[in-house]
Amino acid sequence: MPPLMAEAGVATPQNGAMEYEYDDDPARIDRDAVWGWLSTEVYWARWRTRADVEAQLDSAWRLVGAYRTDTGEMVGFARAISDGVAFAYLADVFVADAHRGHSLGKGIVSRMIDEGPGAHFRWTLFTSTAHGLYRQFGFAEPDHTAMVRPAATA
Repeated sequence: MPPLMAEAGVATPQNGAMEYEYDDDPARIDRDAVWGWLSTEVYWARWRTRADVEAQLDSAWRLVGAYRTDTGEMVGFARAISDGVAFAYLADVFVADAHRGHSLGKGIVSRMIDEGPGAHFRWTLFTSTAHGLYRQFGFAEPDHTAMVRPAATA
């Protein structure tokens, strides 16, 4: 498959293949799609209720979606929380199976981190997969200054 060229928020494949765009407009987020992915497709969020997901979307500092330009279908997503000044947490990065392999994860993370108002923030995330993707954006294992309090068990 030909490489994708990212330009002005649009990933454009060579030779007329499918095109995608990235958008951080919260009103454009397909909440049903996010719920579908988080409740059935990913290991980290299946315990959340629909009300939990809605509350997280409503209180997010920033939401980024990846969309097919021909249909407007949302095919990828990421959410961030932040103090708005110096620190942000990247969460729920997801690309639909049928659209993986087109660098959409990279485009979503770039739009969220490097192309947004948090470009100079200290970012953190928790993941057991895609370490190679996140390292491209400067993520690394924490140093001695970081501590984490795990969630309480029910």
